[in-house]
Amino acid sequence: VTRSLPISLQSCQCLAWKPRPVGVWPRSGESQHVVAGYSDGTVRVFSVSRTEMELKMHPHAAALTAVTYSTDGEMILSGGKDGIVAVSSPRTGMTIHVLADHKGSPITVLQCTRKQYHELGVEGGELWLAASSDRRVSVWGSDWLQDKCELLDWLSFPAPAGPEGLDSLPPSLAAFCPWEHGVLVYVGFGLQKEALFYSLRKKQVLRKISLPAFATSLSLSPAAPFMALGFGDRLLRLQPCPAGAPQDYAGHDDTVHLCRFAPSGRRLLTASHSAVLVWELPGA
Repeated sequence: VTRSLPISLQSCQCLAWKPRPVGVWPRSGESQHVVAGYSDGTVRVFSVSRTEMELKMHPHAAALTAVTYSTDGEMILSGGKDGIVAVSSPRTGMTIHVLADHKGSPITVLQCTRKQYHELGVEGGELWLAASSDRRVSVWGSDWLQDKCELLDWLSFPAPAGPEGLDSLPPSLAAFCPWEHGVLVYVGFGLQKEALFYSLRKKQVLRKISLPAFATSLSLSPAAPFMALGFGDRLLRLQPCPAGAPQDYAGHDDTVHLCRFAPSGRRLLTASHSAVLVWELPGA
């Protein structure tokens, strides 16, 4: 550990790095920032280089479960245990949008991606999605400068009623596909153990990949067409897409609840209850 940020009496539930603008190299002495969501409903922005909190906002009445920056770093999207999604400005500290479409179910994922203007029939330079634990995913097109936020698609995935033998349901996870524009990938508790590739243009599932169990974590490589999936039986799977033989690894001591590819795609970070592993992917 090279730096530690200020301690809070509240529990930190989620965090995200602030992205750098495309094509802009960091200047000497430039501060990196992280945003963190807390159990008291606050969103806090920290300077890593100065190891201090720079901003504290309170857009939620419930504990935070997901947080991310917009692709340009100019907005912070946060989701709560009550299903409320807030869009706030780290420049002014004000919340500019509060969305209640997922109200009643905890937000499990928030993700933003760049898009071309008018792509998919909506204005603005960004697409973003929110997934909630009730197997619903909403997809939005936004133009933050014009204060526009338009619902593009709404997905609901079926599941068996009254599952037996499961202490808690696997999370509902979704991500935009880096190598196939206009497509998102979804995994979660459902009628089958599978990953679904859904086309936002065609409004339909394009293909399915069978899985050995319900996934507990998901990450898509930004450099090559394959994804990482974690499972409850300590298994990590690297799955080529759209087809190919998967590679399975057993190195964890518990459920693999986190998978994250590095921006280069050459490293993968995974985490379980008491272990964090970094995997080298030289062929990526």
